[in-house]
Amino acid sequence: MKGRNLLSLTDCNQTELQALLDLAQKMKGGYSPQLPSKQVLGLLFYKASTRTRVSFSVAMYQLGGQVIDLNPQFMQVGRGEPIQDTARVLAGYLDVIAIRTFAQSELETFAHYAQVPIINALSDRAHPCQVLADLLTIKETFGQLKGLTLTYLGDGNNVAHSLLLGCAMAGVNIRVVTPKEYQPDTTIVEQAKALASETEIVLTTDAEAAVKGAEILYTDVWASMGQEDSATTRFPIFQPYQINEKLLKQAQSEAIVLHCLPAHRGEEITEAVLESSQSRVWQQAENRMYAQKALLAKLLGVD
Repeated sequence: MKGRNLLSLTDCNQTELQALLDLAQKMKGGYSPQLPSKQVLGLLFYKASTRTRVSFSVAMYQLGGQVIDLNPQFMQVGRGEPIQDTARVLAGYLDVIAIRTFAQSELETFAHYAQVPIINALSDRAHPCQVLADLLTIKETFGQLKGLTLTYLGDGNNVAHSLLLGCAMAGVNIRVVTPKEYQPDTTIVEQAKALASETEIVLTTDAEAAVKGAEILYTDVWASMGQEDSATTRFPIFQPYQINEKLLKQAQSEAIVLHCLPAHRGEEITEAVLESSQSRVWQQAENRMYAQKALLAKLLGVD
């Protein structure tokens, strides 16, 4: 994967995905290769971030590299400089760039003009780094991925899109449960189905039916960044998809609960479930660093 981009999980194949997860587990066990020189990661974030920003920074520092936090508000790109110009300039200074932005097309433009690896640190369409950590957490918990069933409840958003692709590639059955008007993009669904061999991919509006037999329940906020104005309207629509104690009991007895955070306690997930023994949310958040450390090592060729 040296020198390549990761704008979507489909930028790697199934073998490379498994190798990334294996390397992340190895790194969590203490393995930490070092960059041959003081290479620099640039973080260009147009959206707020806690886990992604800090985990990428720590990962790069542990690899022996350096990090520059690029605030668009203090750059010419924030005043209208074309993305293609910014991309070519930054590629002359940096060895790898992680970008958190709105439109996926902006990432694609950056990747076209920058001759260094570009990582999608979140866009409105995809969140591949999050799902790398999700799959790592599931693998740690169950010792495998293939044949497990994950039920995602909530909005068919960027996380749902990357979960569809990641689960299809890893052999995890996935059921996406949303209100009818909030289903994931049909193009992504078809892409996931094309990647799946024996994997079950189901879209439904029936939360109780979808959690039966599932080993993993997953949720996200009902209104993502940029959608806060619609939160009040969405609340009654999404209420039947809350992960609460009653719904959790419908899943497998050993089922775990995941949430990409930040969580709105009492909305998409209850306080009791988030803090329960079945929650793996904090392990999942920690694994962001190991998953991204493995990704950086792969893209920079030091694994």
